[in-house]
Order: sequence, then C-alpha cells, then structure tokens
Amino acid sequence: MINEKSYALGANRSCIRDLFEYGCQRAAIVGRENVYDYSLGNPSIPSPKEVNETICAVLSDTDSLAVHGYTSAVGDFAMRSAIADDLNERYNAGAAPEDFFIMGGAAPELVAVFRALAVPGSELLAVAPYFPEYKPFAEEAGFLFKVVPPDVPDFQIKLDAVEAMLTEKTQAIILNSPNNPSGVVYTREVLTELAALLERKGKEYGHPIYIVSDEPYRELAYGVEVPFLPLIYPNTIVCYSYSKSLSLPGERIGYVYVPKAAADSRTVYAAVAGAARACGHVCAPSLWQKVIARCAKLRPDLAAYDINRKTLYEGLTAMGYEMAKPDGAFYLFIKAPGGDANAFSEKAKQKDLLLVPGDGFGCPGYFRICYCVSLEMIRKSLPVFKALIEE
Repeated sequence: MINEKSYALGANRSCIRDLFEYGCQRAAIVGRENVYDYSLGNPSIPSPKEVNETICAVLSDTDSLAVHGYTSAVGDFAMRSAIADDLNERYNAGAAPEDFFIMGGAAPELVAVFRALAVPGSELLAVAPYFPEYKPFAEEAGFLFKVVPPDVPDFQIKLDAVEAMLTEKTQAIILNSPNNPSGVVYTREVLTELAALLERKGKEYGHPIYIVSDEPYRELAYGVEVPFLPLIYPNTIVCYSYSKSLSLPGERIGYVYVPKAAADSRTVYAAVAGAARACGHVCAPSLWQKVIARCAKLRPDLAAYDINRKTLYEGLTAMGYEMAKPDGAFYLFIKAPGGDANAFSEKAKQKDLLLVPGDGFGCPGYFRICYCVSLEMIRKSLPVFKALIEE
C-alpha cells in the first residue's frame, strides 16, 4: 500500500517538466537548434564571475571540515549577517542575522512557511496567475487553497476580489512579484492598498493575516521599482532564492526572512524551524552558504534578458498577440489566439515550438514563454509564431 496523494503527485508530472523532456527528445532527433524550447525558467546568463572566483577561494582558503561540515540548522552566521547587511543598505530594513533561516532554495522555504502557518481549517489565498507548485505545497501543509481571479489584462491584484474571498479562516496570502508567469511587477500603489485591506480585516478577525512573499525574481526588473514588502506590510514573511539573481538554480540556496516587526515573529520563526526539521532539513549546503556570505551584494547583468524581452514583446505584439507588458523576471504570459491555450500549445508543439498552457497557473486561455534563452533561438522562432497566429 502507498499514500495515494503522493502517488497522484508523482504520477501526474508537471506540464512544464514534461514539455522540457519532450524538447530534449526532439532535439536528439531534429537537432537542438531546431527546437524552440520556451518551457523551463532555467537562467541562461552566466553567474557573475565573482561567484566562481569565490568558490575557488573558499575551497583553497578553508579546511575541508569548515567547507563541507555541518553548519547550524538555522544557517551559517556569516551568511545571515551578510544578508542582513545587504537588505539594510538597500532598504533600511532593520534586519538582523537572527531573522533569517537558511534553506535549500525557495521551494522548501515555502513548504516550511506554509506548514508553520497552517492551522486546522485555515485558508491560503493565491493571486492568479501563480506558480503551480503553490497548490500542492499549501494543500499538503493543511491549507484550503483558494485562488483570487486574475486582474486581466494587466495582471495586477483585484483588491475587491481579495476582499470578497477573505474570511476569518484566512491565515495568509501568497504573492510573487516580479511574477511567474506574467512578468508583471506589482505596483507600490496596489501593494499599499492590499496592506491596508489586510490590516483592517486582520483587526476585524482578531488575528494577523500574513503575506508570504515569494521573491526569487526580486533582482530581475527592467527600470521599475520592486517594492520591499516588509516595509509596506510588516506581517510579511519573505522566501528568497539566489537561483535567478545569481544564476544558481541547481545549487539550491536561499533564505526565509521573518522581520521582527511581524506579529508573533519569534513564534513564527520557531514554527518555520520546526516545520523545516519535520521535513528533513538538517542544514543548507555549507559550501554555498560560505559563497553567499561573500557574494550577497552581487547583482545580475540583465542586458541579455532585456534584449530578449524587447525582441519578443515587440515582435509578438506586432503580429497581434496580446499580453501584459513584462517589467520583471523572464516570462511573457500571452493570450492564446482562439482562446484555447492547450489546443494552441499542441499546434505549436507540432512545429517544435514549446509553450506552456496557463491552466496550471490559474489562467486558462493564456500560455507562458520563458525568454531566458539565446537571442538566436528567439529570432528563428518568430516566423513560427507568425505562422501560428495566421493559421
């Protein structure tokens, strides 16, 4: 006998991963250069050279046990101090090393935070479009997962819809800005209005409503402000990853930040630590903790992504495709011609153009493309996009 929920999750693979695997199979047949794979958000710009230099320095400067041995479960003090210093310099955040819990990337961070906050009968709100893994993470933690309808066509936040869905059982709302899959950055104005709404409803219900801010794309913005949410709404818990900002998705390193200003902050922090322990967390990779301790202030060079973004956005809108203008991350979320994203994606697949339907993101009728790819591939794929919309 096995756990049926676990079996269902394992047997029904992610559509994104299935497309990626299909692309690998097609590449072996027709050549990688003839497959236009926009499926997976795998950073294509190299890590800053300082990262590789720091890896070598850590390995040569430090004895083996210090590099490869256990760290504290909450994370190496030097890394936590470096993160606090960085946030304080950038945002005047008032952060301290003891506010951070270091984990192996944003996914386990979200799992730990959800499990820390979930109480019997509680609800978690997600604003569509949202990253599909939020749903299994939340439901496995014990939340009732509720989806706030998308604010089309701009993909900001429908505040009236949020208010209509809030109940005394609402424990938290998860936000992701810059957003996967839309590339939209939530404005300071809409976040300030949301904060006022949650503050008012929290007082009405007699308990805080937390924002869980999923921030792997915080550094990927093109000339717009990405507001630092804890300064707008103190009851914010941040889950951050260096996967996208330093192009390190396979290394799995990031942090949970529980600001002291958040309600019951020390209790929440302890609950996050306990949830992580129950999930098998021992400590994050020690080598990468030491690398980040020296590299926390590095920022990505977004020039290549920006060229890709402009090339696709301008090219596709000129053909008649409709989408919100992406100001962050490396995604476009496009209205499917004909209205059926699955059918459109299947037609594209026949031409070796791999697009992810939006159903799993809570937005049927749209599809996602990841433009963290080569500019050459983008230019070669544009005639295929044109042929598809003309059909």
